[in-house]
Amino acid sequence: MSCCHPPGPAHDDAGGSGPHVERTGGGSGPHLVDVADIPAGIFAMGDAFDEGYRTDGETPVHEVELSAFAIDTTAVTNAAFASFVAATGHRTDAETFGGSAVFHTYATARGEPVPGTPWWLAVAGASWRRPAGPGSTLDGLADHPVVHVSHRDAQAYCDWAGRALPTEAQWEYAARGGLRGARYPWGDAPPTADDPRCNIFRGDFPDEPTGPVGTTSVRAFEPNGHGLYQCAGNVWEWCADRFSARYYRVADRTDPQGPARGSARVLRGGSHLCHDSYCHRYRVAARSHNTPESTASNIGFRTVGPRVG
Repeated sequence: MSCCHPPGPAHDDAGGSGPHVERTGGGSGPHLVDVADIPAGIFAMGDAFDEGYRTDGETPVHEVELSAFAIDTTAVTNAAFASFVAATGHRTDAETFGGSAVFHTYATARGEPVPGTPWWLAVAGASWRRPAGPGSTLDGLADHPVVHVSHRDAQAYCDWAGRALPTEAQWEYAARGGLRGARYPWGDAPPTADDPRCNIFRGDFPDEPTGPVGTTSVRAFEPNGHGLYQCAGNVWEWCADRFSARYYRVADRTDPQGPARGSARVLRGGSHLCHDSYCHRYRVAARSHNTPESTASNIGFRTVGPRVG
């Protein structure tokens, strides 16, 4: 768990062992998200700038060879997720648990602060349909990323759509957009007020934002070299892999699938709450993780599948 996204409530089915990557297929639901073909290739995975948090395990930098695949150009949107729910009747973990974590300046209702991260509130009634809490709606947010989705919710969508969550290596390779060793999806230059480049927290974190706090359209800002949008900021994105801070020391070179054991799942990309004063995890090599049942107002996902071209 990190201060970037609080852990979810305990659940009996935490998935501590068993198959380590949940590859799916066969679903026939309409996947209403554009995809980009990513060619097979070799890249250097990890933090070459020594800017990561030691407990996140972003080093050593290591060479990875990947087979070709296709990945969503954006995070899965509210519109796409609504199509899935309408077809299947899926009930998300946040809806089952009765609430989710919402950033305090965004919440429509007060809730108990999450221990250790008082800017997060456990808000009853918050869910993908009510992202800020009771009284909030998805009006005007059809093209924003779905949030308050757990790893299991994301996997259920993939099962329906015949897709899969990306491996951590697939995610980073695609997010780099063909750039070698860059800090961000667009290069090494940090975002600025005049050239923001991504949706992160602006102002004095966590109480004095100088702009809106929340998600933006999935196509806001320029895409990277592979045509992918928002691989930095906006929402954290679930990956298929289980998390281990030591994994890079022993990872397979070809199509790595992540550790065979562990309950926490990898999250990538940072979110609209990243701020350099406490979280620089919107770098392309940055890693985070959370329990698979965790949900929050800054966690979403994108999917992968076979090449289409």
